Amino acid sequence: MSRAKRLSSDYQPTRSFSHASWWLYGALVPLFFSVGASLFAGEYRRFVLKLIGFALWSVAAAWISRGIRLEREYEQAAIAKAPKLPYKLLGGALFALGVLHLGWIVGGAPLWQALFVAVLAFAGVWLYYGSDPRTDKLPESDDINPELLLRSLTEARDTLAKIRRDTEEIHDLRLHREIGHAVEKAEHILDTIAEDPKDLRVARKFLVVYIDGIAKVVERYRAVEESEIDDSTRERLYTLLREVQERFDKELERLKSNEHFDLDVQIDALRRQLED
Repeated sequence: MSRAKRLSSDYQPTRSFSHASWWLYGALVPLFFSVGASLFAGEYRRFVLKLIGFALWSVAAAWISRGIRLEREYEQAAIAKAPKLPYKLLGGALFALGVLHLGWIVGGAPLWQALFVAVLAFAGVWLYYGSDPRTDKLPESDDINPELLLRSLTEARDTLAKIRRDTEEIHDLRLHREIGHAVEKAEHILDTIAEDPKDLRVARKFLVVYIDGIAKVVERYRAVEESEIDDSTRERLYTLLREVQERFDKELERLKSNEHFDLDVQIDALRRQLED
């Protein structure tokens, strides 16, 4: 069974993903009023300088929030690439720069004092939010190309997300429900493949034919007016989606029992149905 690589020792997961950058956004409130006060008082130089500090903190809060979100997704995924940029680290550095700017340039404090407070601010952000994940979580196996597997899973999840969005425009409640069930089962199978990718070649065939097949059904349905679809066509769609769900259930059982994929016959049959 394939295993994901262990995380490097320099990464410590955030203690709780409920920790958000709310306090950074909260710190923007008094600074916002201070910026406005300088503007109304006609202190245009101080207004511009405070506005720069406000911009630095705003971007810092946005970057830290993004870093927390990416870390959450990374932790929840069995296979994942580490974020390309250490957003929490960069956000902490930007927040510290804002502290230095507001203390030294705006507040007129001595440079050493403002710098000391800025270092403390950066350390506080780092201690509170933790470091960013920097090591990819990829399976260690000579039989699997981890980059290809990750790209295939990502593309499949993107397709399922698009199916969900497109399904929102379908007013046939029964069809809406059947597509939703099929998507849920497909997502479950993707999670199982990520946990233990046995045969990437056949898994990719599953991802392409089955999931793309559902997408084609939804696209074809949305390409015509719902009122123009006769009952026999609707019933055929219901039947097809139920059969897809049944195949999903069978393959999920095989995956959980650690048997190899044996989808060729089912996939070829599904392809013929979709092309009819």
